[in-house]
Amino acid sequence: MAQYLLKMIQPVGEVPDQSVLGPVMEKLGAIQQELAAQNSWVFGGGLHQPEAASMVRPGSSGPVVTDGPFAEGAEFVGGVTIIDVADLDEALRWAGRYVEVTGLATEVAPFIAGMPGTEARQQA
Repeated sequence: MAQYLLKMIQPVGEVPDQSVLGPVMEKLGAIQQELAAQNSWVFGGGLHQPEAASMVRPGSSGPVVTDGPFAEGAEFVGGVTIIDVADLDEALRWAGRYVEVTGLATEVAPFIAGMPGTEARQQA
């Protein structure tokens, strides 16, 4: 099994009305239940709009905190899900289900669980 991060890409400033969001969340809950039933659900959740973010950067006297997102853009990561599935093809199929329900582009990336370099120790 391999873990993949599904990142739902959302337009900045577009917050769906509850009449639209409610049914979408219900369908996403059903997908989560399917993933859980096959022991593939790891974690998931949504994110607020980018202006709610804070940025912590290195500074000469220690970390410096600023308001707002790291980069300005028309889109942002609006939600993430981590799944544990057999391979990339299965991860892409699940991502396709998310796209069908949300109408949002979804990026699929292999996820490294734990500290980098620990995969070999975990398999030994």
